[in-house]
Amino acid sequence: MKILISDPFAPSLPDRLKQFGEVTEDKSQLPEADIALVRSKTKCNKEYLDQAKNLKLIIRGGVGLDNIDLDYAKEKGIEVRNTPEASSIAVAEIAFTHMLAAPSNLIEGHNSLIKGEWKKKELKRTELMGKTLGLIGMGRIATEVAKRAKAFGMTVIAYDKYIDQSDFAEMKSLDEVLSEADYISLHVPLTDETKGMLNKEMISKMKDGVIVINTGRGKCVIEEDVAQALKDGKIQKYANDVWYSDPPDPDSPLLSAPNVQVTPHLGASTKENLLRISDIIVEIISKFK
Repeated sequence: MKILISDPFAPSLPDRLKQFGEVTEDKSQLPEADIALVRSKTKCNKEYLDQAKNLKLIIRGGVGLDNIDLDYAKEKGIEVRNTPEASSIAVAEIAFTHMLAAPSNLIEGHNSLIKGEWKKKELKRTELMGKTLGLIGMGRIATEVAKRAKAFGMTVIAYDKYIDQSDFAEMKSLDEVLSEADYISLHVPLTDETKGMLNKEMISKMKDGVIVINTGRGKCVIEEDVAQALKDGKIQKYANDVWYSDPPDPDSPLLSAPNVQVTPHLGASTKENLLRISDIIVEIISKFK
Protein backbone atom coordinates (compact mmCIF):
# COMPACT_ATOMS: atom_id res chain seq x y z
CA MET A 1 0.00 0.00 0.00
CA LYS A 2 1.29 3.47 -0.92
CA ILE A 3 0.11 6.50 1.07
CA LEU A 4 0.59 9.98 -0.38
CA ILE A 5 0.64 12.92 2.04
CA SER A 6 -0.32 15.83 -0.21
CA ASP A 7 -0.57 18.68 2.31
CA PRO A 8 1.08 19.59 5.63
CA PHE A 9 0.07 17.42 8.60
CA ALA A 10 1.69 16.75 11.97
CA PRO A 11 5.43 16.00 11.52
CA SER A 12 5.01 12.68 13.32
CA LEU A 13 2.36 11.37 10.92
CA PRO A 14 4.64 9.80 8.26
CA ASP A 15 6.37 7.56 10.81
CA ARG A 16 3.01 6.55 12.28
CA LEU A 17 1.77 5.48 8.86
CA LYS A 18 4.76 3.31 7.93
CA GLN A 19 3.08 0.33 9.58
CA PHE A 20 0.59 0.33 6.71
CA GLY A 21 3.05 0.51 3.82
CA GLU A 22 5.11 3.01 1.85
CA VAL A 23 4.61 6.67 2.77
CA THR A 24 5.57 9.50 0.44
CA GLU A 25 5.17 13.27 0.21
CA ASP A 26 6.23 13.28 -3.45
CA LYS A 27 3.13 14.44 -5.35
CA SER A 28 4.48 13.02 -8.60
CA GLN A 29 3.71 9.58 -7.16
CA LEU A 30 -0.03 10.23 -7.18
CA PRO A 31 -0.65 7.70 -10.00
CA GLU A 32 0.74 4.91 -7.79
CA ALA A 33 -0.91 5.98 -4.53
CA ASP A 34 -3.59 3.84 -2.90
CA ILE A 35 -4.46 6.48 -0.29
CA ALA A 36 -4.16 10.27 -0.49
CA LEU A 37 -4.17 12.53 2.56
CA VAL A 38 -5.22 16.11 1.85
CA ARG A 39 -6.23 19.24 3.66
CA SER A 40 -7.66 22.36 2.00
CA LYS A 41 -4.83 23.21 -0.42
CA THR A 42 -5.00 20.13 -2.64
CA LYS A 43 -7.95 20.24 -5.03
CA CYS A 44 -9.17 16.73 -5.77
CA ASN A 45 -10.94 17.69 -8.97
CA LYS A 46 -11.57 15.56 -12.07
CA GLU A 47 -8.05 16.14 -13.40
CA TYR A 48 -6.50 15.12 -10.07
CA LEU A 49 -8.65 12.02 -9.75
CA ASP A 50 -7.93 10.94 -13.34
CA GLN A 51 -4.22 10.95 -12.52
CA ALA A 52 -4.81 8.82 -9.41
CA LYS A 53 -5.21 5.53 -11.21
CA ASN A 54 -4.76 3.32 -8.13
CA LEU A 55 -6.47 5.56 -5.59
CA LYS A 56 -8.96 3.84 -3.29
CA LEU A 57 -9.27 6.30 -0.39
CA ILE A 58 -8.99 10.05 0.15
CA ILE A 59 -8.85 11.32 3.71
CA ARG A 60 -9.48 15.04 4.14
CA GLY A 61 -7.85 16.28 7.32
CA GLY A 62 -10.57 18.69 8.39
CA VAL A 63 -14.29 19.29 8.03
CA GLY A 64 -15.24 20.65 4.61
CA LEU A 65 -15.17 18.45 1.51
CA ASP A 66 -15.68 21.22 -1.05
CA ASN A 67 -12.15 20.73 -2.43
CA ILE A 68 -13.06 17.17 -3.49
CA ASP A 69 -15.27 16.24 -6.45
CA LEU A 70 -17.37 13.79 -4.45
CA ASP A 71 -19.54 12.66 -7.35
CA TYR A 72 -16.57 11.87 -9.58
CA ALA A 73 -14.74 10.14 -6.73
CA LYS A 74 -17.79 7.95 -6.16
CA GLU A 75 -17.99 7.21 -9.90
CA LYS A 76 -14.37 6.03 -9.80
CA GLY A 77 -14.96 3.93 -6.71
CA ILE A 78 -12.84 6.12 -4.42
CA GLU A 79 -13.97 6.34 -0.82
CA VAL A 80 -13.78 9.79 0.78
CA ARG A 81 -13.48 10.37 4.53
CA ASN A 82 -12.84 13.42 6.69
CA THR A 83 -12.08 14.24 10.33
CA PRO A 84 -14.86 16.64 11.40
CA GLU A 85 -14.60 15.98 15.11
CA ALA A 86 -10.90 16.91 15.27
CA SER A 87 -11.07 20.59 14.35
CA SER A 88 -13.91 21.90 16.50
CA ILE A 89 -11.84 23.40 19.32
CA ALA A 90 -9.17 24.91 17.07
CA VAL A 91 -11.62 26.69 14.77
CA ALA A 92 -13.89 27.76 17.63
CA GLU A 93 -10.94 29.34 19.41
CA ILE A 94 -9.84 31.39 16.39
CA ALA A 95 -13.44 32.52 15.85
CA PHE A 96 -13.58 33.63 19.46
CA THR A 97 -10.13 35.22 19.22
CA HIS A 98 -11.47 37.38 16.40
CA MET A 99 -14.57 38.13 18.44
CA LEU A 100 -12.48 39.34 21.36
CA ALA A 101 -10.02 41.32 19.28
CA ALA A 102 -12.55 43.20 17.14
CA PRO A 103 -14.39 45.28 19.79
CA SER A 104 -11.15 45.93 21.64
CA ASN A 105 -9.45 47.34 18.50
CA LEU A 106 -6.55 45.08 19.37
CA ILE A 107 -4.90 45.12 15.94
CA GLU A 108 -5.31 48.87 15.52
CA GLY A 109 -3.86 49.46 18.99
CA HIS A 110 -0.86 47.23 18.31
CA ASN A 111 -0.09 48.69 14.88
CA SER A 112 -0.43 52.31 16.00
CA LEU A 113 1.78 51.82 19.06
CA ILE A 114 4.49 50.14 17.00
CA LYS A 115 4.42 53.21 14.73
CA GLY A 116 4.97 55.47 17.73
CA GLU A 117 1.36 56.64 18.06
CA TRP A 118 -0.62 56.76 21.30
CA LYS A 119 -4.28 56.31 20.40
CA LYS A 120 -5.67 55.67 23.85
CA LYS A 121 -8.54 58.14 23.44
CA GLU A 122 -9.29 57.29 19.83
CA LEU A 123 -9.60 53.51 20.26
CA LYS A 124 -12.71 52.93 22.31
CA ARG A 125 -13.53 49.40 23.45
CA THR A 126 -16.83 47.65 23.93
CA GLU A 127 -17.49 44.51 25.95
CA LEU A 128 -18.88 41.15 24.88
CA MET A 129 -20.91 40.80 28.06
CA GLY A 130 -24.57 41.52 27.47
CA LYS A 131 -24.27 41.41 23.68
CA THR A 132 -26.08 38.96 21.42
CA LEU A 133 -24.15 36.48 19.31
CA GLY A 134 -25.92 35.08 16.27
CA LEU A 135 -24.56 31.80 14.92
CA ILE A 136 -25.39 30.80 11.36
CA GLY A 137 -24.93 27.05 11.38
CA MET A 138 -25.06 25.15 14.67
CA GLY A 139 -22.73 22.18 14.22
CA ARG A 140 -19.73 21.10 16.27
CA ILE A 141 -17.68 24.28 15.83
CA ALA A 142 -20.57 26.66 16.43
CA THR A 143 -21.48 24.73 19.56
CA GLU A 144 -17.98 25.26 20.94
CA VAL A 145 -18.20 28.97 20.08
CA ALA A 146 -21.56 29.16 21.87
CA LYS A 147 -20.09 27.61 25.03
CA ARG A 148 -17.39 30.26 25.13
CA ALA A 149 -19.80 33.08 24.40
CA LYS A 150 -22.04 32.06 27.28
CA ALA A 151 -19.01 32.04 29.59
CA PHE A 152 -18.48 35.69 28.60
CA GLY A 153 -22.07 36.60 29.46
CA MET A 154 -23.40 36.78 25.92
CA THR A 155 -26.89 35.83 24.75
CA VAL A 156 -26.54 33.18 22.04
CA ILE A 157 -29.05 32.68 19.25
CA ALA A 158 -28.62 30.51 16.17
CA TYR A 159 -30.08 29.49 12.85
CA ASP A 160 -29.56 26.10 11.25
CA LYS A 161 -31.83 24.71 8.56
CA TYR A 162 -31.18 21.16 9.76
CA ILE A 163 -31.09 21.60 13.55
CA ASP A 164 -34.16 22.51 15.62
CA GLN A 165 -32.74 22.43 19.14
CA SER A 166 -29.49 23.16 20.95
CA ASP A 167 -28.46 23.12 24.59
CA PHE A 168 -26.24 26.15 23.99
CA ALA A 169 -28.27 28.50 21.80
CA GLU A 170 -31.85 29.57 21.24
CA MET A 171 -32.77 28.44 17.74
CA LYS A 172 -34.49 31.12 15.65
CA SER A 173 -35.28 31.94 12.05
CA LEU A 174 -32.51 33.35 9.89
CA ASP A 175 -34.20 36.76 9.72
CA GLU A 176 -34.51 36.86 13.51
CA VAL A 177 -30.84 36.04 13.98
CA LEU A 178 -29.80 38.69 11.45
CA SER A 179 -31.94 41.43 12.99
CA GLU A 180 -31.16 40.69 16.65
CA ALA A 181 -27.44 39.85 16.71
CA ASP A 182 -24.67 42.29 17.62
CA TYR A 183 -22.15 39.71 16.43
CA ILE A 184 -22.70 37.18 13.64
CA SER A 185 -20.42 34.18 13.19
CA LEU A 186 -20.65 31.99 10.09
CA HIS A 187 -20.32 28.22 10.49
CA VAL A 188 -21.80 26.67 7.36
CA PRO A 189 -20.23 24.31 4.81
CA LEU A 190 -19.86 25.38 1.20
CA THR A 191 -22.76 24.00 -0.81
CA ASP A 192 -24.83 25.21 -3.74
CA GLU A 193 -27.24 26.57 -1.14
CA THR A 194 -24.70 28.45 0.97
CA LYS A 195 -22.43 29.78 -1.78
CA GLY A 196 -22.61 33.57 -1.70
CA MET A 197 -25.22 33.55 1.07
CA LEU A 198 -23.63 36.51 2.85
CA ASN A 199 -24.58 39.13 0.28
CA LYS A 200 -26.10 42.60 0.22
CA GLU A 201 -29.60 41.22 0.77
CA MET A 202 -28.57 39.37 3.92
CA ILE A 203 -26.49 42.30 5.11
CA SER A 204 -29.48 44.64 4.74
CA LYS A 205 -31.31 42.59 7.38
CA MET A 206 -28.54 42.95 9.96
CA LYS A 207 -28.26 45.53 12.72
CA ASP A 208 -26.34 48.67 11.86
CA GLY A 209 -22.81 48.36 13.24
CA VAL A 210 -22.80 44.56 13.43
CA ILE A 211 -19.50 42.70 13.74
CA VAL A 212 -19.23 39.68 11.44
CA ILE A 213 -16.81 36.76 11.81
CA ASN A 214 -16.25 34.14 9.12
CA THR A 215 -14.25 31.02 9.92
CA GLY A 216 -16.42 28.77 7.75
CA ARG A 217 -15.85 29.04 4.00
CA GLY A 218 -14.72 32.04 1.97
CA LYS A 219 -17.03 31.41 -0.95
CA CYS A 220 -20.09 31.65 1.32
CA VAL A 221 -19.47 35.40 1.13
CA ILE A 222 -19.78 37.93 -1.68
CA GLU A 223 -16.62 39.89 -0.94
CA GLU A 224 -17.68 42.99 -2.88
CA ASP A 225 -20.91 43.26 -0.87
CA VAL A 226 -19.10 42.92 2.45
CA ALA A 227 -16.47 45.50 1.39
CA GLN A 228 -19.21 47.97 0.47
CA ALA A 229 -21.02 47.40 3.76
CA LEU A 230 -17.78 48.14 5.59
CA LYS A 231 -17.33 51.36 3.63
CA ASP A 232 -20.93 52.34 4.38
CA GLY A 233 -20.58 51.50 8.09
CA LYS A 234 -23.39 48.95 8.00
CA ILE A 235 -20.85 46.35 9.13
CA GLN A 236 -18.63 47.82 11.83
CA LYS A 237 -15.91 45.23 11.45
CA TYR A 238 -15.42 42.04 9.42
CA ALA A 239 -13.09 39.36 10.79
CA ASN A 240 -12.09 36.70 8.29
CA ASP A 241 -9.96 33.55 8.29
CA VAL A 242 -11.20 31.93 5.07
CA TRP A 243 -10.80 32.99 1.45
CA TYR A 244 -11.81 32.20 -2.10
CA SER A 245 -8.34 30.69 -2.50
CA ASP A 246 -5.28 30.07 -0.33
CA PRO A 247 -3.63 32.57 -0.54
CA PRO A 248 -6.30 35.09 -1.56
CA ASP A 249 -6.17 37.08 -4.77
CA PRO A 250 -4.19 40.28 -4.04
CA ASP A 251 -7.11 42.17 -5.60
CA SER A 252 -9.64 40.77 -3.13
CA PRO A 253 -11.82 43.74 -2.09
CA LEU A 254 -11.59 42.60 1.52
CA LEU A 255 -7.86 43.32 1.63
CA SER A 256 -8.40 47.00 0.85
CA ALA A 257 -11.67 47.51 2.72
CA PRO A 258 -11.74 49.49 5.98
CA ASN A 259 -12.19 47.82 9.37
CA VAL A 260 -11.18 44.31 8.36
CA GLN A 261 -9.39 41.89 10.64
CA VAL A 262 -7.86 39.02 8.68
CA THR A 263 -5.82 35.87 9.22
CA PRO A 264 -4.34 33.45 6.63
CA HIS A 265 -6.66 30.46 7.17
CA LEU A 266 -5.14 29.58 10.54
CA GLY A 267 -8.27 28.07 12.06
CA ALA A 268 -7.37 24.39 11.97
CA SER A 269 -3.61 24.85 12.21
CA THR A 270 -3.05 24.22 15.90
CA LYS A 271 -0.50 21.66 17.02
CA GLU A 272 -3.15 19.86 19.03
CA ASN A 273 -5.62 19.70 16.14
CA LEU A 274 -3.03 18.25 13.76
CA LEU A 275 -2.29 15.55 16.31
CA ARG A 276 -6.00 14.76 16.67
CA ILE A 277 -6.30 14.56 12.89
CA SER A 278 -3.35 12.15 12.83
CA ASP A 279 -5.04 9.91 15.40
CA ILE A 280 -8.20 9.73 13.30
CA ILE A 281 -6.27 9.10 10.07
CA VAL A 282 -4.40 6.19 11.66
CA GLU A 283 -7.70 4.76 12.90
CA ILE A 284 -9.37 5.11 9.49
CA ILE A 285 -6.48 3.43 7.64
CA SER A 286 -6.21 0.65 10.19
CA LYS A 287 -9.84 -0.30 9.47
CA PHE A 288 -9.71 0.28 5.71
CA LYS A 289 -10.07 -2.82 3.58
